[in-house]
Amino acid sequence: MARERTFITEYLARVEGEGAMEVRLRDGQVEDVKLRIYEPPRFFEAFLRGRAYTEVPDITARICGICPVAYQMSSIAAMEEACGVEAPQPVRDLRRILYCGEWVESHALHVFMLHAPDFLGYQNGFEMAADHRELVESALRLKKAGNELMRVIGGREIHPINVRVGGFYRAPTRAELAPVAEQLKAAREFAREAVAWTASLPFPDFEEEFEFVALRHPDVYAIESGRLASSSGLDIAPAEYEEHFAESHVEHSTALHSHLRSTRAAYLCGPLARWALNRSQLSPVALEAAEAAGLEPVCRNPFRSIVVRAVEILYALDEALRLLDGYEPFEPAAVDVPPRTATGHGWTEAPRGLLWHRYRLEADGTIADAKIVPPTSQNQARIEQSMYGFVEGHAALPDDELHLRCEQAVRSYDPCISCATHFLDFRIDRG
Repeated sequence: MARERTFITEYLARVEGEGAMEVRLRDGQVEDVKLRIYEPPRFFEAFLRGRAYTEVPDITARICGICPVAYQMSSIAAMEEACGVEAPQPVRDLRRILYCGEWVESHALHVFMLHAPDFLGYQNGFEMAADHRELVESALRLKKAGNELMRVIGGREIHPINVRVGGFYRAPTRAELAPVAEQLKAAREFAREAVAWTASLPFPDFEEEFEFVALRHPDVYAIESGRLASSSGLDIAPAEYEEHFAESHVEHSTALHSHLRSTRAAYLCGPLARWALNRSQLSPVALEAAEAAGLEPVCRNPFRSIVVRAVEILYALDEALRLLDGYEPFEPAAVDVPPRTATGHGWTEAPRGLLWHRYRLEADGTIADAKIVPPTSQNQARIEQSMYGFVEGHAALPDDELHLRCEQAVRSYDPCISCATHFLDFRIDRG
């Protein structure tokens, strides 16, 4: 007689947004996996239609309170492409510094508060703090340094208000940035130690074959600009994205699934993809820390993405300090961006992965159409595929332990469900 098991997680803690996962097994073989994102659609693309192109940075920032800069920078890149304007280098440098702040605060939140408790056997970061007070306090100082960088440049920590199409409303002074630079320097040694610490965590023995997709830049580790590369050889501009990638609706999710048009295959974006495709562009300190921690040139264990995130924190600190060292306030803080009838495309590397925007403008700058593809919706199909192999390899575990392992597996991708819905209810069905 066939034995069936069904596992249901009603709510996945320590992810951003609401969703569920259902796993059904028969005789130890996985029959079905569904990552059910049930958070209501938020219709940001519809909200944008009919609005002025200058409003986009402030509207799209509200999609996510953890990575608002990613939405601002991707939307601005699309608007400036549509209008045929390239921001001057000082503006681009300040944008990159701001984005580094977001990488630091977002990665620090995930590494220490959301994902590390899984490896150490705690329900949450508060429980972990009772036994690892110094670690948690250092992590909070690290996150605060990233938040402070966003506040000084962006006007506030969450949903920055100093960002505009063409540049900034105001460029901060060196005196305003000097205390933040000191905070970043103070956090740097802990960030270096954190790479080794994350690498020492007990990782499940699990690897996957991934099609990696990430931006690539010839001169720097790609964050706010670059062409799109993949492990199978893609090299495309933002306007070519829809020629190579497509989205489809699945009944169990309010987020669309993404796949490669050529093969219909799912793919992975985010830290593991960036590391595999761009590791040579890291700062010497970050690369040395990664190699000392034993991080292989191509990492295929999704649980070890926590190590890559720690490496990227160290890189973001280095990069912000490098750019701050040469920073000089500039006037005007923004260039003029006259609207025109055109379509613009833009993308950046959000902490969780590739974020692509497309806008069609009328002659007066009114938005006629908008499309946004966030990283979590791109990774959703790949997460489901990973769960098949992971659950089959751990099917002998008792239900409670398998339940916890599956939650940890999903959290390793750091899904941002609110972004994806424009988890986690967890089900394991063994019959």
